[in-house]
Amino acid sequence: FIMLTYIFMLAWLGVTAFTSLPVYMYFNLWTICRNATVVDGANLCLDLRQYGIVTIGEEKKVCTTSESFIKMCDSNELNMTFHLFIVALAGAGAAVIAMVHYLMVLSANWAYVKDACRMQKYEDIKSKEEQELHDIHSTRSKERLNAYT
Repeated sequence: FIMLTYIFMLAWLGVTAFTSLPVYMYFNLWTICRNATVVDGANLCLDLRQYGIVTIGEEKKVCTTSESFIKMCDSNELNMTFHLFIVALAGAGAAVIAMVHYLMVLSANWAYVKDACRMQKYEDIKSKEEQELHDIHSTRSKERLNAYT
């Protein structure tokens, strides 16, 4: 279970890393939208090559002066998508924290059970030795008693 939990934790760590990329992209886009509304006449552009969406040879820029960019900034879908990506990132992060916590608890319980098994073996050996000593002592007592009679 420890190894399986460790593998699942690494998988959730990958999911967390994967969900952080859209949050980063949408945050940059949201910042450009916010700055475009604050500074009138500014021509801010977002180069999609830096995110790996398009190949390096193509030049795809989304600029604040285009009509589609203004529509995108004003739409509710952008904010909703951004918030959903944040929720996905938070959920994946919570899953990683939960997996790490479960891994710690599982390791501690395994060590406790291993120690308890060793202690049980020790107690068994100790009780056998005490029983042997008691048997030896009782047989000697009987021998002494028989010697007096």
